[in-house]
Amino acid sequence: MAGGGDLVYFSSASGNTARFAARLGLRALRVPISPKDAMPAPARPYVLICPTFADGEGRGAVPKQVIHFLNDPDRRAGLRGVIATGNRNFGATYALAGRVISDKCNVPVLYRFELAGTDLDISRVLAGLNKFWGTECLTMA
Repeated sequence: MAGGGDLVYFSSASGNTARFAARLGLRALRVPISPKDAMPAPARPYVLICPTFADGEGRGAVPKQVIHFLNDPDRRAGLRGVIATGNRNFGATYALAGRVISDKCNVPVLYRFELAGTDLDISRVLAGLNKFWGTECLTMA
């Protein structure tokens, strides 16, 4: 990502989001599963990749660890966009965490993918991030 930022992601024990982030081959910081572990401190603007854990009514869509991460004003200030992941079997709550984070933090949802993503998802995200970081400097004051 020429002139771009970092990725920050959360992945549960299933490892789907971690596998996706690794396949991107970009610098990525992980929000830890255990609340005892230190949170990453992104030094540059970043895009967050977040899975959805909503119940049937949409409650609990954003993982508690991600809420904790974003509740810090310094970490939240670097957020520029969100990529959401989920399982299409959950219908209306598919990738809901992305919409929740987007609404609360006033950043765009850049992409949505299912489970660990496909090769097409990887290529689309890489192309999209290159374009996003390339245009961000033109739009940021």
